[in-house]
Order: sequence, then C-alpha cells, then structure tokens
Amino acid sequence: MPVPFQRVYLESAGFFMPGEPVSNDEMDAYIAPINRMSERIKRRILAENGIRQRHYGIDAEGRTVHSNAQMAANAIRHCLQRGAAEISRVSMLASGSSGGDAVMPGFANMIQGELAAPPMETISVQGVCAASVGAIQAAAQGIELGAHRTALAVASEMPSRIFKRSRFAARGYDCDFDAHFLRWMLSDGAGALLLSGGTPALGGQAGVRLRLKWIHHRSFSGDYPVCMQLGLTEDRSRGHFDFDSWGEAEAAGALSLRQDIRLLPHLFDVGIHEYAGLVRDGWLDPARVDHFLCHYSSEKFIPVVDGLMQKAGLAIPRERWWSNLAWRGNTGAASIMIMLAEFLQGRSLKPGEQIFCYVPESGRFTAGYLLFEAEESGADASAVVVPAVSAPLEAEADAIAAPHDPAAAPERLQALLTELASIWHDYRSRVWRTPLVRQIRERRFKAPDYLNWMENWIPQVREGSKWMREGAASLAAPYEALAALIGVHAGEEQNDFMILFDDYRKAGGSVADIDTLRRNPGGEALNAYLHGLAARPNPIGLLGAIYIIEGTGQRIVPALLPLIKAGLPLSPEVFRFLEYHGHNDENHLERWLAAVEMVMDLDDEGGAARRIVDTARNTAALYLMQFEHVTRPPGRA
Repeated sequence: MPVPFQRVYLESAGFFMPGEPVSNDEMDAYIAPINRMSERIKRRILAENGIRQRHYGIDAEGRTVHSNAQMAANAIRHCLQRGAAEISRVSMLASGSSGGDAVMPGFANMIQGELAAPPMETISVQGVCAASVGAIQAAAQGIELGAHRTALAVASEMPSRIFKRSRFAARGYDCDFDAHFLRWMLSDGAGALLLSGGTPALGGQAGVRLRLKWIHHRSFSGDYPVCMQLGLTEDRSRGHFDFDSWGEAEAAGALSLRQDIRLLPHLFDVGIHEYAGLVRDGWLDPARVDHFLCHYSSEKFIPVVDGLMQKAGLAIPRERWWSNLAWRGNTGAASIMIMLAEFLQGRSLKPGEQIFCYVPESGRFTAGYLLFEAEESGADASAVVVPAVSAPLEAEADAIAAPHDPAAAPERLQALLTELASIWHDYRSRVWRTPLVRQIRERRFKAPDYLNWMENWIPQVREGSKWMREGAASLAAPYEALAALIGVHAGEEQNDFMILFDDYRKAGGSVADIDTLRRNPGGEALNAYLHGLAARPNPIGLLGAIYIIEGTGQRIVPALLPLIKAGLPLSPEVFRFLEYHGHNDENHLERWLAAVEMVMDLDDEGGAARRIVDTARNTAALYLMQFEHVTRPPGRA
C-alpha cells in the first residue's frame, strides 16, 4: 500500500548581501590585479560576464567583516522575518556551500550555533553551485516523509577570502589563468528558504501559496574530469593535505580556486540533455513555465543555454527569464536562493504560475532543477500518494539525439532519433569511464599509451571503408541512391587509416609494416560483426553502426583531443587524424541523416527503424569493448 506523502510549500525566502555594492571600478580595492596578466584577464572577464556590481564579506584591507556562518544566519533571519516565523518552529536545518569557515564541524552546525537555535536535525551538503539544490532537497524530503513540519534550507558562499591580493602575493604573483579567472567571477552572499508541510500563504502574498512540485538532482562526475576545484595542485596530482605544511600547499597552488573553462561547454550540453529528459517524461512542460531562473555564471552563457534549448525544440521564451547576476554577482551555491528570494520580493503571483529553476554546477558536473507552482491558498492540500519532490531517478538524459536532434529532424524520424539518442547517451557515459579515457582525464596518458591506442585502432579504421562498400554492394535496386551515397562516404574514408598510421609513425611508433598490426578483441569483434552484416541482403542496419562510429568522431574525439594534447609533449602533426574527424564528422552525420531519410521513404514494411536501432546498440557495445581493451598489450602478428 503506498504511503501518503506530505506536500511541500515555500513559506518564505530571504537573503543577505554583505557590505555595500562594489562596482567593477571599485574591485581593485578588494582583489586588485597582481600583475599584467591578471589585469588583462580582469578586463576580458568583466567585459563578458555582465556583472556590474557584487558584494564582499571582507574590507579593503582584506579583513573579514562577516564570516560565512554569520552571512548564512543573517539570510535565515531575513527569511524568517519575511515569513513572520520563529526559529522555534524549525526542526531541521540543511546547508549547502562549497565550504564554511572551518574544515569541520559541519557548516549547518556552525550556522545553528551562530543563531543559538534550539536542538534540531542538521545536514551539511558540501559541493559547489548545486549544493544548494541538495540542501533544499534534504529539507523538502524531511517534510515530505513526515519527519518535519518546517525546515530551513540555506546556502552561503564567501570566496573573497581566497581571492584577496595577500593570498596571491604569497605565491610571488605566479598564478595560472585558471586560478586568476574566478577572482573576477565570484563574490559573497547567502540565501535561505523556509519550507513547510502545512498550507501557508507565501510570505507577503495573501491568498497564494507556492508549492514545490519536484526536485531533480543528478551528478555526471563519473563521466567527466574535475572542472572547478579547490585543494588540488594545478595538475591535480597532489591534495593540500599531502604537503608537509599549509605554507608549502599554498606556495604550490593547492589552495587556489581553479576552473578549467575548456570543459564548460560540456556542462551545458549534459544539463540540457537532462532537461530534455524531464520534459520527455512529463515532469515539465516548457510552454507552462512562466518564470525561468537560470544560474549561469556569466551572461556569455545565456545564448549557449538558449541555443541548446532551441535546438532541442524545448525553448523557454527569453522574456520569461529572470536573473540578478548583474547586480548581485555570482555567489555560487547561494545564487539560486538569492535569486529566488529577490524575484519573489514585491511580486504578485497568480494561481497556476510556474517557476522553473536550473542550476548547472561545474565542479565535476552536476545539474539541479526545481519546479514551483502557485496555488490558491484555500485549495485542497490533503496528503497525496505520489511523492511531491521526486523526479524519476532513472529519467534518461537523451531525449535529444547526440549527435542528432530529433526535434530538428523531419517528424517521421523523431521517434527513431530519440531511441538512438538513448543508446548514444549510455554509450558515451560508459566510454568516458573506460580505463583509457580515465588515463586521459587524469593526465596519466603518456606517449607510449598514445602509440598503443593507435596500434589497436589503425587496423580497425582500415576496415571501415571496406565493410561500407560491401554493404553498398549488397543493396538491391530500390536502394541505388543509398548505395551511391554510401559509396561517396566510403571513398572519402578509404585512406583515413593512412593518416592515422602516419600520425603514429611521427609520434615515435616502431611498427613499420601496417599489416603486422592487429585489432584488439573489441575491434576484432566489431570488424567481424560489421563485415557479416554487410554481406547480408539490404543491410540497412549498417546506418546504425555509422551513427555510433561517426558520432564518436564528432562528440567524443573533440572532447578528448584537448586533454590528450595538454598531457603529451608532442608535435601537433601527430594529431592530424583526431583533428580531421573532429572537424569533419559533423558533415558526415548530415549525410547519414539524408541516408536514413532515403531508407524510411522506401520502408513499406516498417522494420527499417528497428534494424537501425538494433545495429546501433550492438555497435555501441562492441566499440565500447574496443575502448576497454586498449590499455592491454597491443596485438601484433
């Protein structure tokens, strides 16, 4: 028998910004540029991020004026004041932050102490931007399950203490770009939400209550390397606790906050894929969203998010977007709570209006989503059987095709492309967790590893044009146009293996005779499967294989190439094959889409889509096997 769950409502929201607003011209008094490179970075970043002012919890001499716990406590006081509530009503406090004032105890406990609050349950969520979503979720679930009637979620950040001039000067002004970058992006502040299981009117809005319909919080940390971190050296080989003293850790840069901006495009890519999955599974209707609060760190990313949403056919009109980034700055985990609290201040909501919040976190890639809906305060609020705060745990993040987008394709192809996208997203995630890619991500990938990979890969690439031509020759007369198209594609790729072999030789490869190279077990299995399929009459399922193989060149290779280059002191000319496929496979995939349209036009019996999907699934499994075997000794004759 299902257990009834309490509905969760936002009773009030508050925030605290320390000190007076600091303009771009006034920033130098707090975190002044320390060398010419820093000054150039400052001008560039401020020109792009759209932030005009922010707040700092330190003074111009770098002294702390407000601790992080004090800021969080002040945000809670503001929240309670706006809701005309007392702290004695609260039985749970959940905090979210990238770090409090002390390494231990938990940040929530320090905030409770700062408030001199009565005994209550506490939970401290440590992370980056989406830590706030984790805190809200913990508080909401406590209410939902009946353990608490009222709970507080708070998020507070104070990066100014690690950005001030004195900390950077300690390293002799020798700081890398990734360490400089965030000084001009982040600032201090705190936000708090009071959640309740009752039927409260939203603070200051008689007759309207704001229901938290659901939260969805998903991490992709198993798929991607660290993007934003504090506590590791620049090369991530040592943590700050690994040094003999804090001074040595500081001097080595292990206490500098860094962000690898080269990885950021992937953050929005996976986040919008996940958003599309929520829409597909019925958790969100973009047309019903009245207000979109998106935590982007820079206005530069507005067209990125908007463009990905439009590509997915799931855009929210820009006039419904709202942000306070320009005048509150980027306050990390606190941003979404500060944004929501300020948005609600003095605003009248009508029953049925929806507020959708999106929080991408760059730490190691996490995405958080919240949906609120305004209701009449007199509406039925009895217990419900379906959990109010639970997005589907297994919601796939692949409703838009990777690399092809169903919404941008003809309607008759959308179901096929959606199913292929599901296969792709699982395949991509598994590839990123293979030993080979982990070596690359963790900067353990050396020249011998690169040579070993190519020794495995060259004979597999060599077979590509062969099974394509065999498949084209097996097509009957109705598929003449398709055979011609595949022939063009095979012709373009028939000598690609020679480019790869030349790269291998220039990189120091010792094998002079290409015929002595052998595919590893995964490559051998993939080769046998595709040649066997190509020999059958009308092997249109091969289009599923091409989708995976060319997609690997368009999506995975370009993501790996910068990491490979960064870790290998080799000439650019040894990466020609990887460069070529990263630039050209998108054109190949457009040709693939045209081929699929030809097949679907001729598919009278309706089995073509299933054959393409089945082949794509099998190819993904075998190609993954090829990746998994690369780190083993290379096969030779």
